[in-house]
Amino acid sequence: MSQTNVRPGADSRAVAAQAIFQVIEQGRSLSQALPNLNRQLTPRDKGMAQALAYGTLRHLPALNFMVGALVSKPLKGELKILHSLLLVGAYQLVYMGSAEHAAVSATVDAAVLLKRGKQKGLVNGVLRNLQRQLPQLQQQLNTKPALLHGHPRWLADRLTQHYPTQADAIFKANNDQAPMWLRINSQRTNRAEYLELLREADIEAVADAPLETAIQLVNAVDVQQLPHFQDGWVSVQDIAAQHAAWLLDAQAGERILDCCAAPGGKTAHILEKQPEAQVLAIDADEQRLKRVHENLQRLQLKAEVQTADATHTKWWDGQLFDRILLDAPCSATGVIRRHPDIKWLRRDSDITELVAIQRQILDALWPTLKPGGTLLYATCSILAEENTLQIEAFKQRHSDAIAVATKPDGAVEWQWLPGDQNGDGFYYAKLEKRK
Repeated sequence: MSQTNVRPGADSRAVAAQAIFQVIEQGRSLSQALPNLNRQLTPRDKGMAQALAYGTLRHLPALNFMVGALVSKPLKGELKILHSLLLVGAYQLVYMGSAEHAAVSATVDAAVLLKRGKQKGLVNGVLRNLQRQLPQLQQQLNTKPALLHGHPRWLADRLTQHYPTQADAIFKANNDQAPMWLRINSQRTNRAEYLELLREADIEAVADAPLETAIQLVNAVDVQQLPHFQDGWVSVQDIAAQHAAWLLDAQAGERILDCCAAPGGKTAHILEKQPEAQVLAIDADEQRLKRVHENLQRLQLKAEVQTADATHTKWWDGQLFDRILLDAPCSATGVIRRHPDIKWLRRDSDITELVAIQRQILDALWPTLKPGGTLLYATCSILAEENTLQIEAFKQRHSDAIAVATKPDGAVEWQWLPGDQNGDGFYYAKLEKRK
C-alpha cells in the first residue's frame, strides 16, 4: 500500500505515536511536540491526534502492561516507534470505545506513514490479540492498582503520604479530561451578556461558579469559535487560576509586580479588574514573554513587560511595590489532567530543586514590597513541600510576614485539589508585610 492510499485516520494515529515517542524517549512536552507534528492535518484529524496522545499518556502504565504482554520481545532501536503506535492502538480499543475495525485498520496503516510498513503484520497481530485477550488482561490489571491509577511510583507515594484519604480521588481527577473555563473581560462585557452570546452561537455553558468572571463550557471549542474572542471579550483560564487576581485585589494607582508572569493570563486579569493599576510583569523566559505581549494586545490592556530573573533583584529599579503576585515555578502536579505528560517528564529529584528556587524568589522579592503591602504566593502544585511547608519556613525567616485569609471561610491558605469546583489543583497563601 502506498502512502497515498492509507485509510482515513492513519495520519492522526501516526502523529499521536510520534508525539508519545518524543515525550517518553526524548523528554519533550506534548505542547512542544504536537504543534510541530500536526501542521499538515485537517482540524478534525488534529483533534483526534491530540485526544489519542493525551489519552494514551493518561493511562500509560496500564497500556504498557497490555502491549508488553502481547509483544514477544521488546521493540528496540528503529522499531521503538512501533511501541508508541501500539500504545495508541491499545488506548483506542481499551479506553476510547472506538469502532474496533476502524481503530485497528487506521493504526496498522499508520505504520506505513512511520516508514515501518514491513511491520504492519506485527501491529495487526498485536491489536487483534488484544481484542481477543482483553478480558483476561483486564482481570490481571485489576490486581495491580499501581498500574491502574496511572501515576509514577514516586508521585503516587507522595500523594498517598500527603492525602491518605483523598489520594484515590486525586488519581481519578488527574486522569479525567479537564473542562474548558472562560474568564470574562469585565471591561468589555458581563457574564449574563456573554452567556447569551454563547447561547446564540450554540455553545453550551454553565455559570454557577461564585466568581462573576467565570463560565464553564459543557464541551471544549476552538477559541476562534468564541464570540468576540479576537476583540478581547473573553480568555481561557481555569477557575482556580482566576482566583489570583481576586485575592491580590489591586487598587487604582497601586504599583503591582506580577512575577513569573508568562503567558500573561493573570497579568491581564489584574488589569481587567483594575485598569488603573500600574503593572510590571516579569519572567525569565524571553520566548514565553511574547505570549504576554500577545495577550495584552488582544485584550487592549497596558502593562510594563520585562525579562528578569526573579531569584535576585538586579532588575529592580528600587521603587517599592504595593502588591506582588508570585506565581512560582513549581512541579505543576495540580494540572496533570490538562498536561498528562507531566507525570512522565517530572522527576522526584525536581521537587527539591523547585523548592530551593521558590525559596530564593520569595526571599529576593520580600525587600521589594512596601511595609503594609501584600504578597500573594501561588502555585499549581498539590505538594506540601512547595506550598504549606514553603510558606511556614518563609514566615520563620521573616518575622515581619503575617499570613492573612485567602479562603472564603477565613483560612490563611487555600489548597485546591484537582476537581475542586471543577478546577485545577492550586495553592494560595497571602502574606502582609508588617508596617
